[in-house]
Amino acid sequence: MSAEPIIYGLIFIGVLVLVEGLYLVAFGKSISLNSRVNRRLEMLEKGTRREEVLEKLRKEMEQHMSAKTIPLYSLLSEKAQKAAIAFSPKQLLLIMVGLSAVAFMGLTVGTETEPPVRMLLSVAIGVGGVYFWVSSKANKRMGMIEEQLPDAVELMVRSLRVGHPFSNAISIVSKEVKDPLASEFGVIADESAYGRDVGEALKDMAERLDMQDLRFLAVAVTIQQQSGGNLAEILAGLAKVIRARFRLFRRVKAITAEAKWSGKFLSAFPLLALIVINVSDPHYYDEVRDHALFIPACFTVGIMLTVNLIVMRKLTDIKV
Repeated sequence: MSAEPIIYGLIFIGVLVLVEGLYLVAFGKSISLNSRVNRRLEMLEKGTRREEVLEKLRKEMEQHMSAKTIPLYSLLSEKAQKAAIAFSPKQLLLIMVGLSAVAFMGLTVGTETEPPVRMLLSVAIGVGGVYFWVSSKANKRMGMIEEQLPDAVELMVRSLRVGHPFSNAISIVSKEVKDPLASEFGVIADESAYGRDVGEALKDMAERLDMQDLRFLAVAVTIQQQSGGNLAEILAGLAKVIRARFRLFRRVKAITAEAKWSGKFLSAFPLLALIVINVSDPHYYDEVRDHALFIPACFTVGIMLTVNLIVMRKLTDIKV
């Protein structure tokens, strides 16, 4: 068996490690999703002005969606936005190009694949590596926010019940909880201090993160501002709903995990088998390549694999 597929996998893993290393070297471990510190408070404690901290965080939170019109970058702009990647869109594109070049060098040294195939595979590894890295960051960050949100809402409820105004309750959340939710609420607290409506700021955060529980929070606050009522009681009930939704979502995720991975495997296995066969024996399909039904058969298989992936995704896409 040829060792080239193993080399491809090692190069892809090396690309992921290289991206993570560049990220930590460029921006420090405090930005990493594995960090348990409150980054906003850390910058304030170092003497950075409140306006500068707010401007820096807002720029990081909004820069990716503003670059959504870039053709290639539109594939990962939404996930980069959710992950709050500190790399700018231009830097991410340059990293894709650089990693593709590194992958091409690795394929040239470690394999005997034809140059056009090496170029195609190197681009796929460079772009796919960055996309996979950003996706993993986004999924991890969103999972942490979903887990932190019920506790944050309950902390706001306790603050309101002891007499704090809602803007102060948000400020307390930004100081007492950990990142990533702390910095998000810290931005809202700063914007509120400079005169922005709290309900509007919460709504923008919910839309930017595309999170239904945050939309519930924004709607509850907006309605209370317009019609009055006991906000502490409203948020107490909302915290129970969010916590119940979170438990149900985790249960549904566990139940549908096998079906999701089965769909991905069934769709990806034929493509992986095709790549391995062509790499290990480039002349394997020479006898049938010129057949009149070869191209239609390839299109048919591709369509069926796509339909399989879509159907499996629809079957396991349960809204909570």
